[in-house]
Amino acid sequence: MLSDATDPYQPLESKFKVTRNCLEILVKHGFPILITTKSDLVVRDLDLLKENSVVAITITHLDDEACRKLEPGAPPPSARLKAVEKLSSSGVPVIVRVDPIIPGFNSDFHLLEELITRIRDAGAKQVTVSTLKLVPGLLKALKEVAPELAKKLASMYVGGKKAAGYTYLPVSTRLLIIKRARSIALSKGLEFASCREGLAELNTAVCDGTGWLKKGGLETFLNV
Repeated sequence: MLSDATDPYQPLESKFKVTRNCLEILVKHGFPILITTKSDLVVRDLDLLKENSVVAITITHLDDEACRKLEPGAPPPSARLKAVEKLSSSGVPVIVRVDPIIPGFNSDFHLLEELITRIRDAGAKQVTVSTLKLVPGLLKALKEVAPELAKKLASMYVGGKKAAGYTYLPVSTRLLIIKRARSIALSKGLEFASCREGLAELNTAVCDGTGWLKKGGLETFLNV
């Protein structure tokens, strides 16, 4: 898996090609590959991803300007949608992570419906969602770019469960948001999963997308 902790396609990757070098070795030895990224740079390595790979691309909103404020280091969502289309049309299974869903930013039904429709039209096979989990310092940082949103979130998370350093939305609010996203995804013919929500009974697919690896790929590797 590239990468569980940080994006394997940060801007410097275009110059240093560390991720590409890793992929060359993994492909040479027959590893099944799962990539999770917010960058359209992943398309550069399409030649290495055609054998047995799944790419998960994060897209949380369709508004390039809105995303520039909250994701200043990431390519705009319009570029990421084009990457979904190119990968999918080349036969690489793509899942899109609408993660996080932030109340008051991208949780509206019509906004989610438009986003998931565009995701479907680009050729993705699955939508995976997760609600925003607050970490210490996040609200303070958010006040600098979106003070009204930060104020709204501060009140919404009161009474939410705390676990492993995160503060979750109250379960009733999380359930409403996850079910909303699920109903839209299924109505568009997509598989659906949520991550770290405790709602696995709503999933129709594996959260991380490994279910789309070619049959015998991961299983064969683990049995060696």
